[in-house]
Amino acid sequence: MRAAGTADEVTGPVLPGSTIVIVDDRLGDVIPAAAVPALRRAAAVHAAEGLAPATAAALGDPGAPPAAELVARAEREPVVLFAPDLHSDQAAALRAAGAEVLGSRPPTGVELLDAVTVMDRLRSPGGCPWDAEQDHDSLRRYLVEETYELLDAIEQRDRASLREELGDVLLQVLFHARIAAEHDSEPFDVDAVAAELVGKLVTRHPHVFTEAESVRDAESQQLRWDELKQREKQRESVVDGVALGQPAAALAAKLVDRADRAGVPRELLDVAGSPGAALFGLAAGIRLDGGDPEDELRAASLAFAARVRAAEAAARADGLDPHRLGAEQWAGYWGSTAAAG
Repeated sequence: MRAAGTADEVTGPVLPGSTIVIVDDRLGDVIPAAAVPALRRAAAVHAAEGLAPATAAALGDPGAPPAAELVARAEREPVVLFAPDLHSDQAAALRAAGAEVLGSRPPTGVELLDAVTVMDRLRSPGGCPWDAEQDHDSLRRYLVEETYELLDAIEQRDRASLREELGDVLLQVLFHARIAAEHDSEPFDVDAVAAELVGKLVTRHPHVFTEAESVRDAESQQLRWDELKQREKQRESVVDGVALGQPAAALAAKLVDRADRAGVPRELLDVAGSPGAALFGLAAGIRLDGGDPEDELRAASLAFAARVRAAEAAARADGLDPHRLGAEQWAGYWGSTAAAG
């Protein structure tokens, strides 16, 4: 049985102007614009159960009265109830009695605020000891691992894994930004990271955000991006800023991209000499022909791994232990129809 004064017992009509304002505490002191007229008419403003303490304090209300008392007052004069949702007794009672419900749809990205809050909690005193011990250097390998797991999800066209791995990469961004905020002399936080990104995107897309001349196609945009980037960074060389720590095939492709856009003749990219130079020449040729040497090498590697597995499976089907195959046996299974498939 419900206690006296709960929403189930309240059915009387309330006066026009009595309103429930749904607020999202993650957005701070933000209320729907449509609530302003109701606030001007209201004889009383209350905070429902479950509202964040800071929001309730900003309203100057110690807490809404019991549901029956609140509705009884709303029958006499307009009241406004701020609530996080409609689940509390007060909100449910006012709604059942005919109060208007106002709210606004949270903007896309609002869940990122929760992600930042959780990261702060994990890193703060009383949070997770492991998280508290990490720094930029200790997290490097996790960033690399999560990036490759994301690449695998993209390659496998696995939507569920793609969503999860994007979250794991986002965690790395939030983690590094939280650590950066603790720096003694040069702190910056996730808002500074986002603000710099916004500024970069706007600056490098003048055809979208200003009255600049429109871009004809993606290739033209890439050229303009590189020009603006070089101007911003005041780079002396077209290969300045290339991340030298990336995988070798990807590094070769990036350097070839930069050189090609700078007008370096193709024949100069075909460097003879060491095996490494020969590999660079192959990578350069693939990139200049529109391919990606990293993707090509990865595809060949995966095909090789699949062929090894197929040969091993064929050996097992014949009752042999794949770990004990000799060179002739490997050659036989390698050329078999099963291995080729």
